Amino acid sequence: MRGRLRRLGFVLAAAGLVFVVAGGVAYAKAQDGYGALQSFSEAQNVTLSYNEDGQLTDRGTVESAEAIMTLLNQDWGYPVVESELDPNDPVVNTASEYMFQMATIGYHTLHGTQTVTLAEDVEYNGEVYPAGTYEFDVDGRYWTDFDRMNPIEGPARDQAWTGTVHGLFAELGVGTLTHSALKLSLALAGLFAGVGFLSIFTGFGLVWVSKGRDTDIPRYVDSVDIEMLKAEEVLASS
Repeated sequence: MRGRLRRLGFVLAAAGLVFVVAGGVAYAKAQDGYGALQSFSEAQNVTLSYNEDGQLTDRGTVESAEAIMTLLNQDWGYPVVESELDPNDPVVNTASEYMFQMATIGYHTLHGTQTVTLAEDVEYNGEVYPAGTYEFDVDGRYWTDFDRMNPIEGPARDQAWTGTVHGLFAELGVGTLTHSALKLSLALAGLFAGVGFLSIFTGFGLVWVSKGRDTDIPRYVDSVDIEMLKAEEVLASS
């Protein structure tokens, strides 16, 4: 029995060592990823704006930044991590910062106006649009919310939701996912290391227990056994 416990202990300790090594490798890879993301962010030099009180601002006002945060939190439902918005490190390099930057672009696109010029009269759905210049309010329209066949809305859509806007959305989305994946890898590294150390501790604990002295285990005899012993004694004496 003691030999089995000892062998089991060594197996658990060896398995724990494997988990600890895996956790260390995962941690090192995560740190490499953080370093690459930081270098990429610094090369782009995209920063958020803060006032002297450490509050986020947009185009010089806190109110505009709050409106953007409302879009991000409520309309898009993104759970912003406040600790990732650091006035002392305004470079955009965390998931919340990437998403705030994306929301900034989206907010100004959704609430902007576009100038559309018609060189000649255009008829659409029974309505005639005279030649001239029109100021079209985007009014919260996303790409699919426009009537692209409309002579005013169609050009306004292309002017508002440009290829640059779509490209920035894609790039910032990749940055968000990258940072989120790095946080997950750090959590997994911690999990692997924790399981490993627990397994090592348990394994050596079993080895230690297996080295203890054997103890006598008392044998409890029930009433049926006692009656059988008495009957055997009676038969033996007769």
